[in-house]
Amino acid sequence: MANQRIKTVAVDSLALALILVAAAILAGALFGPNGTRIATSMAIIVTACVGLQVFSGNTGIVSFGPAAFMGVGAYTAGIVTMNPAIQRTALPHLPAWIAGYGVSVWPSLIIAAAAGLILAGVSGLVIRRLSGSASSIATLALQIIVYTILVAAKDITRGSQTFYGVPRNTTLVVALVVSAIAITLARIFRDTKAGRAVRATREDEVAAGAVGVDVRQARLKAWLLSGVILSIAGALLAQFLGAFGPKDFYFESCFLLISMLIVGGLGSVSGALVGVMVITAVTEFLRTLEAGGNIFGVAVPALYGLPLVGASLAMILVLFIRPAGLVGGRELELAAMWGRSRNLVRKPLPPPQEFKLAGARALEANDLSRHFGGLRAVDGVSFKAEAGLITGLIGPNGAGKSTLINLLTGQLRPSAGHVALGLDLIESRQPHLIARAGLARTFQNLRVFSDMTVRENVLVAAEACSTSAALAEWRTNDALERFGLEGLSDRLASSLPYGQRRLVEVARALATGPKFLLLDEPAAGMNPAETKELMARLAALRADTGMGILVVEHDLHLIMSLSDTIVVIDRGKRIAIGTAEAVRRDPAVIAAYLGSKRMGEKKTRSEKNVGPSALGTAGVT
Repeated sequence: MANQRIKTVAVDSLALALILVAAAILAGALFGPNGTRIATSMAIIVTACVGLQVFSGNTGIVSFGPAAFMGVGAYTAGIVTMNPAIQRTALPHLPAWIAGYGVSVWPSLIIAAAAGLILAGVSGLVIRRLSGSASSIATLALQIIVYTILVAAKDITRGSQTFYGVPRNTTLVVALVVSAIAITLARIFRDTKAGRAVRATREDEVAAGAVGVDVRQARLKAWLLSGVILSIAGALLAQFLGAFGPKDFYFESCFLLISMLIVGGLGSVSGALVGVMVITAVTEFLRTLEAGGNIFGVAVPALYGLPLVGASLAMILVLFIRPAGLVGGRELELAAMWGRSRNLVRKPLPPPQEFKLAGARALEANDLSRHFGGLRAVDGVSFKAEAGLITGLIGPNGAGKSTLINLLTGQLRPSAGHVALGLDLIESRQPHLIARAGLARTFQNLRVFSDMTVRENVLVAAEACSTSAALAEWRTNDALERFGLEGLSDRLASSLPYGQRRLVEVARALATGPKFLLLDEPAAGMNPAETKELMARLAALRADTGMGILVVEHDLHLIMSLSDTIVVIDRGKRIAIGTAEAVRRDPAVIAAYLGSKRMGEKKTRSEKNVGPSALGTAGVT
């Protein structure tokens, strides 16, 4: 599978590079002698935009700091490539340890990449811990910090003055080769284990963590690769311009890169390429009008800044008409268009030895509590779910069921008590570590990775919790087959009906290779036929694997017929535990569902008689 996918990505990357070459040739034809300059500049910007896409496109976090990395790369390359004689004049106070190298273009790119990696590593310690707008603001702060340092470090950068004397080593061929490499790296990263993991965090952080993805580590990997590619783009730009200043790596550069990525499509490398070509065409056309003059017989005054206005308008127009960008979130998978198969995977038999369940034979909550101020959402709950059995968890609305599930899986920390998986206490672990330990879950509110395929949804979970690629592949195929999804594996999860998306979520949890599977209302939104089929599949799963299954469900008939043991909670406390028949006739359970306990009323003789049958047909838990 891996070899086939790499070949497919290589073909697609080559096709994108050829599109860029064709655009460069077209620029030469349209703009004459100036065309080579435009084409070279465009190739450099493609490298930068692809670098931005690696982080922003895969994480969904808009970075306002791409120009910071480009600036570091540009000044680093400028210093190490500058002729020593010119360097002594231009930078007389340059520290000796970075002076006098005069290297060629290719070594300078490697050195610039190392400088970018250092900056990304240091800043990534903060960025990895943030999400959403907080992360975007942090990248903005990074941009301002780097700009300020470039202006202040006069002995190294000449401050706000022009940094000159950089040899112009960036030819069109060099720029095209580097951009092709950047496109290939970005495409390969997108379809690696790390790339799928970081895209899962973009779709839903909570769900990603619940299937074993280390959200912080995934983001850091994308940030590091992005910083390296952007620094290389800055080094190319420095050796293209020959002279530059800190202002060339500030807000205007950031805005243009972001607008290009948004126009093409934030979620794909193909979108980055298309966005650069579109915005370059718009800005170069408007640049011819910027100085004013007689245009089509009409006297037009000088309108300086017109290219920037054009880029802004193009971005606004695309956001209004097609918010996902011209390409959208999916790649232009040209190899597939040419008839190449993208899904040649076959389920390997027999299953890997690693698949065998071992270790934890019980999931136990011991005096578990969670308080929100004065509210005791879960209050001293204890129970034990055995491996090989299906345990039902029921209770009236607001009883604390979802809070209890969140405590078991690490989404919440308990105020008191412990959670044990076998002999291991897990209540203080992060959700992704709990998933890797063998406790997987689904959610009451559907949480699939909508812009990933069905197969990617399941594969990202399998990869996060497997010790080898072969095991992850087997678990993925096994989960898809068990829930009848193998024929839908290349469909986007968002394109499926609600019931099938529920199955995707359950299959994704199964792909982690859990010892215990926690299902929070798995049949919600399903019709009776779908529900019956799901229950049959779960029963078969339990019989085949011996894993324990804990089910929270509103359908009392379903939970009573499916479960070996039922735990009932009310007002955060456990009020009953036992077989379906014992729970059905328990006075505390009857009181909880009929409401007499809540209202402080005395049960009449008739209530006592109809209690069990009423419970059996109740519609709330």
